Amino acid sequence: MSELQVIARHTTAEGERDAVLAILSKLMEASRKEPGNLAFEAYLNIDDPRSYVLLERYTSRAAFTAHRETPHFKELLVGQILPKLESRVIEQYDVVESDEG
Repeated sequence: MSELQVIARHTTAEGERDAVLAILSKLMEASRKEPGNLAFEAYLNIDDPRSYVLLERYTSRAAFTAHRETPHFKELLVGQILPKLESRVIEQYDVVESDEG
């Protein structure tokens, strides 16, 4: 079973950026503590201050599914961040395993 890389591209609604970033900080902290989470980082778009990308890495697809069932995901992302977004695009990639060892 391979690791999973998730790229989430969010654009906040007009006037919601600071509120979203404050909530996002809490989501990142809680998500990093999940047993199947390997990384959870946010990067602000240089050309569009309302846009950011989340780079999330999980031990497996199942770990990502478990992440989406956590109370912090449901409360913070679904309940508080999503209503403040103008757009959201989620991409999922299986990680290619290296032959180096």
